[in-house]
Amino acid sequence: MTKRALKRMAREGATESGHYGDDAKVRRLPVDIRERGNSWSPLGHDGASRNPDRDQSYLKTIKPKSPGQAELMEAIDKKNLVMALGPAGTGKTYIAIAKAVEALEAGSVARIVLSRPAVEAGESIGYLPGDMEDKLAPYLRPLYDALTDRLSSRRMRALMADGSIEIAPVGFMRGRTLNNAFVVIDEAQNCTYMQLKMLLTRLGWNSTMVVTGDPNQSDLLPGISGLADVAAKFDALENIGVVRLADRDIVRHPLVAEMLGVL
Repeated sequence: MTKRALKRMAREGATESGHYGDDAKVRRLPVDIRERGNSWSPLGHDGASRNPDRDQSYLKTIKPKSPGQAELMEAIDKKNLVMALGPAGTGKTYIAIAKAVEALEAGSVARIVLSRPAVEAGESIGYLPGDMEDKLAPYLRPLYDALTDRLSSRRMRALMADGSIEIAPVGFMRGRTLNNAFVVIDEAQNCTYMQLKMLLTRLGWNSTMVVTGDPNQSDLLPGISGLADVAAKFDALENIGVVRLADRDIVRHPLVAEMLGVL
């Protein structure tokens, strides 16, 4: 070493071998990120895959929170066509979409097809700006919300871009055969008997279809909805699952069950 370097190291308390004698003057960098205490880690403090510091975590599987939900999940696993009827807040749509995402990620199906009727609930959308797709976006928003809760927004956009996830109004389903797909028909109480007949006959090979709705909350004129009639006829068919959820299966705010009991 040069004399200048030896003098500098001597001032800083180091020996010729490069080791410092006074450890108090040395600030060590943490070797393991878990030594930082409350600092953020992509693996979490315990090394787990989910980090409690994250704003949101995405679970691969869901667990039923009521007997009705357990029955619905079991029916979806065992049957190719399931009808889920029940009041708002029972998790019908969420469970159906969660099962659809699970099947897609496992490679059981090649795509997810989500559909719901575009029925104006006492309001008009003609004034909304944009083309037809923009006008229909508010109707399809609940499906997007459920998807983003199961997938990250980036992952959802990528799957929609390559056609692995398709969201379409009921009117665009006629004439199609849905093979190797997981199909969810949401808000089916706003479908007529003939519309439901058309939708149900779209089922193709290696496909699963889940129809969700609440016959007591139809936005159609009285007697127009076909959901209750179709479900009653399917009760006699062993290969079709008809699951009727009740107020006890509501997993939203407890006031929802109380309100539905008196409204």
